[in-house]
Amino acid sequence: IHCPCGPVAAFVPWDGQRSRNPVRFHSVPAFAAAADLTVDVPGYGKVVLDIGYGGAFYAFLSAEKLGLDVCSSSVRDLVDGATAVTEAVKKQFKPHHPDSEDLAFIYGTILTDGKDAFSDEPTTNICVFGDAQVDRSPTGSGVTARIALQYHKGLIKLDQTRTFRSSTTGSLFTGKAVEEAKCGDYNAVIVEVSGEAFYTGTAIYTAEEEDPLKYGFLIK
Repeated sequence: IHCPCGPVAAFVPWDGQRSRNPVRFHSVPAFAAAADLTVDVPGYGKVVLDIGYGGAFYAFLSAEKLGLDVCSSSVRDLVDGATAVTEAVKKQFKPHHPDSEDLAFIYGTILTDGKDAFSDEPTTNICVFGDAQVDRSPTGSGVTARIALQYHKGLIKLDQTRTFRSSTTGSLFTGKAVEEAKCGDYNAVIVEVSGEAFYTGTAIYTAEEEDPLKYGFLIK
């Protein structure tokens, strides 16, 4: 699948008639862009966080650092806190992507339960991205970046599988670093993310020969 971050290999089990769960994908090279970065967040003070890339750049920190609980605080409070972090990071940290500067921006903030050390128990997070939208899932690129940060910090080894839970819906992804890689000068990992996927619909698109915009258009 060609995503904005680059080609992503997807794997779908097939029984001869239909696909089966779980499905999984192998990420683009994921890396830690900054670890233990101190950022001054208006309304919350100075907080220490990490910046990880897993197809998009996210700020990561425990919700506890904002006086919140990712499992019990209201979604409104979590969204407000995460949005404040995102805006502060955008002003105080400029990410760099070795292959494409079009990708070099902070996409959102992921608040966690702080359980980054390897465990068989699920760790919970909420991803607030874009224009303060909340992901229904643990977030594929977010899980990828979080695994890359944990690997960078020596908290997880290759092929150790962790389970990630969405605080909003309870949906689960698993993730593991499957191989080391490089992305420019960054030490990176390829991450395998797995989860349930279900058919939600089909679509047919038609391009008529007379359509002057049938190949699309670009506005800059």
